[in-house]
Amino acid sequence: MAFQSKKAKTLATAIDRDKLYSVSEAIALIKAHATAKFDETIEVALNLGVDPRHADQMVRGVVSLPKGTGKTVRVAVFAKDAKAEEARAAGADIVGAEDLIEAITNGNIDFDRCIATPDMMGMVGRVAKILGPKGMMPNPKLGSVTPNVGQAVKDAKGGQVEYRVEKAGIIHSGIGKASFSADDLRANFDALVDAVVKAKPSGAKGKYLRKAAISSSMGPGIRLDIAEIGAA
Repeated sequence: MAFQSKKAKTLATAIDRDKLYSVSEAIALIKAHATAKFDETIEVALNLGVDPRHADQMVRGVVSLPKGTGKTVRVAVFAKDAKAEEARAAGADIVGAEDLIEAITNGNIDFDRCIATPDMMGMVGRVAKILGPKGMMPNPKLGSVTPNVGQAVKDAKGGQVEYRVEKAGIIHSGIGKASFSADDLRANFDALVDAVVKAKPSGAKGKYLRKAAISSSMGPGIRLDIAEIGAA
């Protein structure tokens, strides 16, 4: 515990809570202080000027991080016959139909992302109450209900992440690992912010991107200069 408190004090003195940092400065600080015994995830929080309780202010989508996520993503696919084989060939971890429904119903959710062919959605609806709250329900708008399951599996495993605004108007998303280079983290950061800005809903009024911060799994948040990001 003494080590942790010493580390916390070091972090507290290294970061000026009143300062708005450039993205490059923040990434450099985060990497310098991500000293946990595991490869910490680098996370971004974006505070948006929306009220997600209103349908016309919901912000949700997918973005492919150009440098990947650094995580191993387990993908489950609802498909039959040739489409099931296509999913397996693309690297899907779990492929099934009724058997996959049964496993999910029994609480066996050994995957991170879920994809389905359109013809399977009637079946998938039976577990919507289980997958929905976990953010795993296949959705055509997010590309996870598609006849092209092979490409969807490759995208999910290759660095594609979903983002969704929470009740407080904040989006949280990982952009890589502490072991990533600063340039790779910046490329992923820019891709995420660009996607969120382009997803600005029609109902959003006033300033859209209000605050931003970056942190590591075990570190404090560093506030970013919105003007430097270039999106308001």
